[in-house]
Amino acid sequence: MTVAISFFSGAGGLDMGIQQAGFDIKLTVEIEKIYCETLMTNHPELNVVQGDIMTYSKDKIYEEAGLQPGQEIDLMFGGSPCQSFSTAGKRQAFTDARGQAMLKFAELVTEARPKVFLLENVRGLLSAALKHRPINQRGEDFPPLEPDEMPGSALSYLLGKIPDYEITLELVNAADYGVPQTRERVFIVGVRSDLHTRYRFPAKTHTPNGADGTSKWVTLGEVLNRLSVEQHHYVEYSLDRLKYMQMVPQGGGYWKDLPKDVIKQAMGGAYESGGGKMGFFRRLHVHKPSPTLLTSPMQKSTNLGHPYKDRPLSIEEYLAIQEFPVDYRMCGSLTQQYIQIGNAVPVRLAQVIGESIYDLIHQQELSPSLPAERKIATTAQRD
Repeated sequence: MTVAISFFSGAGGLDMGIQQAGFDIKLTVEIEKIYCETLMTNHPELNVVQGDIMTYSKDKIYEEAGLQPGQEIDLMFGGSPCQSFSTAGKRQAFTDARGQAMLKFAELVTEARPKVFLLENVRGLLSAALKHRPINQRGEDFPPLEPDEMPGSALSYLLGKIPDYEITLELVNAADYGVPQTRERVFIVGVRSDLHTRYRFPAKTHTPNGADGTSKWVTLGEVLNRLSVEQHHYVEYSLDRLKYMQMVPQGGGYWKDLPKDVIKQAMGGAYESGGGKMGFFRRLHVHKPSPTLLTSPMQKSTNLGHPYKDRPLSIEEYLAIQEFPVDYRMCGSLTQQYIQIGNAVPVRLAQVIGESIYDLIHQQELSPSLPAERKIATTAQRD
């Protein structure tokens, strides 16, 4: 039995993949009631607890998981709240309650000492500062950035809270492992130092063009072609948005593909703004993977429109792109369902990473390796 403990469990994408990789998840902790309802509806076998990680200790984990004193936890994992590190937010890092929850996870790792821990978060974690200085307060007319204001200082602070673990981190693109979505997330894996081994991320199985013996990225069109459901559930476009979406070429396009004489009117104030504005009036491309699924498919600047139909992606299409089972039932309102799926880790990716951790644990038990000098391995260091 390979024991795992889950925090920030959400709708269950990460838990499902870890479970499929061979782990016995003894405790699944999630703070949001509607997420817990989704978990209990689809996973009656899981020990789901609606709880706040801030209230947990090693003793509470062991009690609720039904573990015996001295029994080791093989894996502690979670996809922690990301808003405090997102480049689209205020980047409050650990001053935000959601950032503090990540520090609490680190505290529980050092207290419970699992063999391995896994933490997932947004790409912005790599560049987030421990103390965010607004852009308009930087430059020649302002003092230089303090160490705590430097990019990456938040991540360094977090990892400094987890001593005695050999830590490897990587920015992972889900499409590189067969997920039909170019979703980039930071995965941090730590192996307890006394195990004398280091985690390595599995080799990529897919690339954009199928180079070097890999398979080609899986496209959105492939997913839609094999998806068979009786009814799609989705949020309707407003009549004004629908009028312009109907003008975007089917099969993939965006605002620049609108008729030239309506672009300025359709874009409104955004027409004069900077940036590529790729999400405005976007129909997703059938011959490419989906972009990252967001917590809403119909925001003006991040629209996720169906390639052929005059609507956003449906709940059923969201589930298929995230590779949840076709009969997975999301609880709550339509808005809450989109949020749950959009925040999830793709199930296939969770399983691939889970299997690599499972193999590491069992290989180490069979033949422990020699001690290794502690350092944090990143993609750049390995390359």
